[in-house]
Amino acid sequence: MGDNCCRSCLGFLLKFLNFLHAFFGVSLVVYAVWVLNHWIRNGGTLDLNKLSDLWFVGVLMGTGAVMCLIVLTGYVAAEIRSGCCLCFYSFIAIVLIIAEAALAGGVISNKNWQEYLPNDPTGELKTLLAFIEENEDIFKWIGLSLVAIQGMSVFLALSLKAVLPRRRLDYDSDEDFVVIRRPLLIPQVAPSYSSSSMDGKGFHSDVWSSRMRQKYGLNQNEYTFNPVDSKV
Repeated sequence: MGDNCCRSCLGFLLKFLNFLHAFFGVSLVVYAVWVLNHWIRNGGTLDLNKLSDLWFVGVLMGTGAVMCLIVLTGYVAAEIRSGCCLCFYSFIAIVLIIAEAALAGGVISNKNWQEYLPNDPTGELKTLLAFIEENEDIFKWIGLSLVAIQGMSVFLALSLKAVLPRRRLDYDSDEDFVVIRRPLLIPQVAPSYSSSSMDGKGFHSDVWSSRMRQKYGLNQNEYTFNPVDSKV
């Protein structure tokens, strides 16, 4: 009872954190769609030869899609409570956290990181960076909250995997379990005869022998009938 309650609580918390994580992923996808729509309304075209100009939209949409897939994996793993799914979710979540930490470290260590970015014809990158600089403190807390949610999700996934019941039991010796063996052939028990039936048969045989002696004039003292000797 206690183990089931613990697993249910861990699964619920993991689902809730994945719901919060999904908010960031969906927000990035929606923002990418809005930028693409704004680009088309301002005279932009979706030419296959100029798709590289929309790299900013692709990065936003790809990052949001990856987050949504990770969230879906974590939700399914928490629902079915599978050890393999929980391990896979923990692995990809840790890879995402490492990538985010490397990106944040590169931005902090290099003040001129914007010079390495290609040109953005949509102009939304400059608008977004200016908005982030104006609300730097808010976005710092948003970034820390995102990392905290991801870290807690990994911790809950590993904790849920640890409390899952083991399906395979390894035995060190044969003394840990008892094997019930049954014989291939069941021995047949010979039917037992009651003493009353034997006494009845002995009584009838004595009466028959006495009648035969009297009929043929045999001496009863010389010729005696023993039921035991007749069987031998």
